[in-house]
Amino acid sequence: MQRLANLPSEIKQYLVVTGNYWAFTLTDGALRMLVVLYFHQLGYTPLSIAMLFLFYEVFGVVTNLVGGWIGARLGLNKTMNIGLALQVVALLMLAVPSGWLTVAYVMVAQALSGIAKDLNKMSAKSSIKTLVAQGQEDTLFKWVAILTGSKNALKGIGFFLGGVLLTLLGFKGAMIFMASILALVWVFSMIVLKKDLGKAKTKPKFTDIFSKSQSINILSAARLFLFGARDVWFVVALPVFLSQIFNWDHWQVGGFLALWVIGYGIVQSFAPKLIKTNEPMSPSQQTVKWVSLLAITPLVIALSLHFNWYVEVFVIVGLMVFGVLFAINSSLHSYLIVSMADADGVSLDVGFYYMANALGRLLGTILSGYIYQQYGLEYCLIISFVFITLTTLISMKLPNDVAKPA
Repeated sequence: MQRLANLPSEIKQYLVVTGNYWAFTLTDGALRMLVVLYFHQLGYTPLSIAMLFLFYEVFGVVTNLVGGWIGARLGLNKTMNIGLALQVVALLMLAVPSGWLTVAYVMVAQALSGIAKDLNKMSAKSSIKTLVAQGQEDTLFKWVAILTGSKNALKGIGFFLGGVLLTLLGFKGAMIFMASILALVWVFSMIVLKKDLGKAKTKPKFTDIFSKSQSINILSAARLFLFGARDVWFVVALPVFLSQIFNWDHWQVGGFLALWVIGYGIVQSFAPKLIKTNEPMSPSQQTVKWVSLLAITPLVIALSLHFNWYVEVFVIVGLMVFGVLFAINSSLHSYLIVSMADADGVSLDVGFYYMANALGRLLGTILSGYIYQQYGLEYCLIISFVFITLTTLISMKLPNDVAKPA
């Protein structure tokens, strides 16, 4: 405890921000798996399950766009704490008798959860820029990688937790349990988090929510298709495919996807070591290289499904390879946006960028349910390949003068 007390103020605040993000992420991952498995168990079609997440993603787009402006005006501590409180409300909304859980009702609860998630994420990512001294690019890359990677590892644990809680406590019990834990985190955050974190020196206008930086616009477009490429087969299609075609139960589906996301998060955390910083390539050129490699993976898995070649092996191993490559791409993107963002009112640029991220997830989620229901996993993977190819082409236009981590 004495060591903790002696830490610099910036480190303490980073730990609080990271702790908040971790706690939120556990409930977010568990909630997603609970909704997918529970409503699949009730007989909902893949498209219907995808529609349950429609408002989650739609309001995520709006939240990232407006949330960055709110964060710059009011402070990132407020947007982070509002996000935690809204997630508690969303979880309690779902802790009702099963007869109340209509599609419309769940969509509203998911809308609140979507707002909460993106307020929390935008606040966490933006705050790092304010806590790292200007010019410390290697520290910035490491802190972003640790925050992003640990978040995804915990989201994977959340997937597994969702399957376990559904089995042990049921849907309602799981919601009450998670809401109780997160409420304690929210109270702690209200007391400890700095009041002026990330507040802009000048009050930004509402029109400033749209990025005026060509570089950030290019990176945002690349991010849209990158995350659409993941979610078009991962969000709804893959869990249902594993359940329907491989006949896996809740524990197996939740556990496998949990291990995948945990591994993905670990790779993200170590991305600065995996990416050779002594290469002459700039971060932007590295992005083009790694996203080009990523494009091969969904194409190979799609071919295995089309020709019925060792489908189980190709899906499982292919997913692992996809996870490693996607994690490296995601870490590079996360570093680029924080590095390129304007230090004063950083949440404006980060918010706009994650708006594109949320738009990609929205597109991917809807397509995941519809394409899988109509044509199967093979076509979801083909769309993934097309989206990654578009990401590669867009990434080629990124500037090469972004500061390189030491």
